[in-house]
Amino acid sequence: MNGPAKHGILIYSNNIKSLASFYIELFSMKIILETKDLISLGQGSLNIVIHVPPFTIPENNLNSVKLFLTEDNLEEIQRKAEALGGQSLEGVWSNPLFSVANICDSDGNQIQLRAFLKDA
Repeated sequence: MNGPAKHGILIYSNNIKSLASFYIELFSMKIILETKDLISLGQGSLNIVIHVPPFTIPENNLNSVKLFLTEDNLEEIQRKAEALGGQSLEGVWSNPLFSVANICDSDGNQIQLRAFLKDA
């Protein structure tokens, strides 16, 4: 990724180092930039900026941002997420193109995992 990203996701977190570690380990992301207030991660054309919030985040936060990322093996990535302090949510469903499972990162943000079907 050269220069500032034109597209990406901003996630506010009270513990940016811990949340960055979650994404680095789970999705093999790389640190692009790190300051005391933010950590910018990249993988291919995806950029996630994890930022110290300019406001207080409630303890039981449910946000409206939901990431979706493609993985080959849903069960394996669910187990890995749990080992890294995340959570696997119940159920897997499929459409004609891909199967979907949901997990939460170590801050409770939801992530949709997609595994494309071989025939799609």
